[in-house]
Amino acid sequence: MSVTTATHLNFRGDARQALEFYQSVSGGELTIITYKDMGNLENPDEADQVVWGQVRSANGFHVMAYDVPAGRPFSRGDDPFFVSVRGDSAEEISALWDKLSNGATIVVPLAASAWAPLYGMLKDRFGITWVLDIAASYTPA
Repeated sequence: MSVTTATHLNFRGDARQALEFYQSVSGGELTIITYKDMGNLENPDEADQVVWGQVRSANGFHVMAYDVPAGRPFSRGDDPFFVSVRGDSAEEISALWDKLSNGATIVVPLAASAWAPLYGMLKDRFGITWVLDIAASYTPA
């Protein structure tokens, strides 16, 4: 038995654009269900907004997202979470970094660090903070 986790991202009207961008980064399969698709229309202006969506790639990349309806309070906040992407190879992490950094603010440039062979942090054009690194073995002191 195993358990997997996925980061669920909340937006106000731009979840579709964010998911499409993340699909272009990961090459994964995109699924989008709108409020109209669900027959759950509280506000007709939000009919084409995302009630649930995801990008899932064969390599394990997986994010979900939705548009918080206007009738519910929403604040993106300041760094309420980071999305962590951990890989086995510099090529894979560097390729994801190159695509995610399009329009992003680099917080920590992608480079070797004291705790990982490759580590970087950026805030993408949608305001989401991503941490990318290569898993390193931990040797307790």
